[in-house]
Amino acid sequence: MLSLICRADAVQEGGEGVRFELPTEHGAQSAFVVRFEGVARAYLNRCAHVPIELDWLPGRFFDDSGLYLMCATHGALYEPATGRCAGGPCRGEGLQPVAVEERDGAIYLKVDP
Repeated sequence: MLSLICRADAVQEGGEGVRFELPTEHGAQSAFVVRFEGVARAYLNRCAHVPIELDWLPGRFFDDSGLYLMCATHGALYEPATGRCAGGPCRGEGLQPVAVEERDGAIYLKVDP
């Protein structure tokens, strides 16, 4: 089952991401989708170092270079393509991916029934 997150053009390469709520058995959790290397990629909005949201302003997930996702609080860096820790206090722990699908000009959350 698919649930609409946003229009595909709302997520530009290396630009701001779109935050959305991910329904879970423990209640809704904050997640986000960004575009990197032309692909929409989504993760829980939770730093692996300390479980706080990454963005310092809503939708601001990339560092200044546009090459890494960065936790604004402690500076942990993550590879946008995989969510793997790229440096800082995440010490090898990565972001938790969220399944999304892009089609027909939109980005959808893949929801298990």
